[in-house]
Amino acid sequence: MVGIVGTGATDARTAKVIQLYATPRSSADGSGAIGHPGKADTGRDLSERRHPSQLAGHPNTDAFGIPPASVTPITDEVTLADGLGAEHGNDVRSSPFFSLGGIRGAIADTLTSTAGFIRERMTGEYAVDEFGFDPHFTESVWFPAIRQVYEKWFRVEVTGIENLPDEGAALLVANHAGVIPIDALMSSIAVHDNHPAGRYLRVLAADLVFEMPGISEVARQIGATMACANDADRLLRNGELTAVWPEGFKGIGKPYKDRYRLQRFGRGGFVTTALKNSAPIIPMSIVGSEEIYPMIADLKPVARMLGLPYFPVTPIFPLLGPLGAVPLPSKWHIHFGRPIDTSGYDESAADDPMVVFDLTDHVREEIQQTLFRMLSRRGSVYFG
Repeated sequence: MVGIVGTGATDARTAKVIQLYATPRSSADGSGAIGHPGKADTGRDLSERRHPSQLAGHPNTDAFGIPPASVTPITDEVTLADGLGAEHGNDVRSSPFFSLGGIRGAIADTLTSTAGFIRERMTGEYAVDEFGFDPHFTESVWFPAIRQVYEKWFRVEVTGIENLPDEGAALLVANHAGVIPIDALMSSIAVHDNHPAGRYLRVLAADLVFEMPGISEVARQIGATMACANDADRLLRNGELTAVWPEGFKGIGKPYKDRYRLQRFGRGGFVTTALKNSAPIIPMSIVGSEEIYPMIADLKPVARMLGLPYFPVTPIFPLLGPLGAVPLPSKWHIHFGRPIDTSGYDESAADDPMVVFDLTDHVREEIQQTLFRMLSRRGSVYFG
């Protein structure tokens, strides 16, 4: 295990990474202080509005205006594992996907699982929940198919899995990147294959996913549902692990030069949902997704013609045609941070903009700083 201890000072390599990826910001008065963009300075001393336990806390979670729930400052210890999920007996550094053994194994696993699925399906003994989630299809067909990409192509490392609850609800919040939302698929299998209880991750997806014939049906079957407050509330009330990517299209459609710089997290709707359901918020930081489709330009006229939020141009797409749509084999690392408890807030907190904005900032900053630490410690982008 490699312990990464956040002290008051950042180590030299992490400082270089922050300088490389972060966009400097300064206040209007030249003081260097950065306020929340959605609220004006009240002119009061922040210490007057702080809970005593928060006087030395996270800079973006001070002054909530109410006694705060327990949160994890970004200066606390973050532990990243050396192994690749080896504690669960899953060595993802096995044979390359395009080796003879890798291809043969992928085909054999997929055919075997699909045959078993068809045989069991004919008995009619399977269940689908109110959202259309089909665990039988997911286990027997979907996971065996994408597991080959997860293990052999992206070689995903997973750390912090112990921070996910054994049972009950939690809201996972992650950075979004990659032109198409492959990160959601990799996160789903990362949770299922590494969690001791084999829990499913229920993904909150953009409306566009459910407007595409074929894709919409499959998305429902593998546990995705619309990213709206009603569906999120129902999933959390049902005790599900639910995941959201607040950056939306701004995250997955940003140019490569802005990689690993988090975009706005919207208006904090995910925080409101977590507060209403007293569900812990778990920051999820993903490194590797930015490099699968390095977007160097966006053909906006083509995007408007096709009804898409953007039309990417990468070094190999559309130059190489369909071959250019194959994602580059970057090395991935998914880290689950320690839960941010929301159970200490009263019922009115979800309707308090101050609480929502500040907690949104805290989650965003937690993910951003974790990304910087992970980037400062990774080796080659594509060779790991």
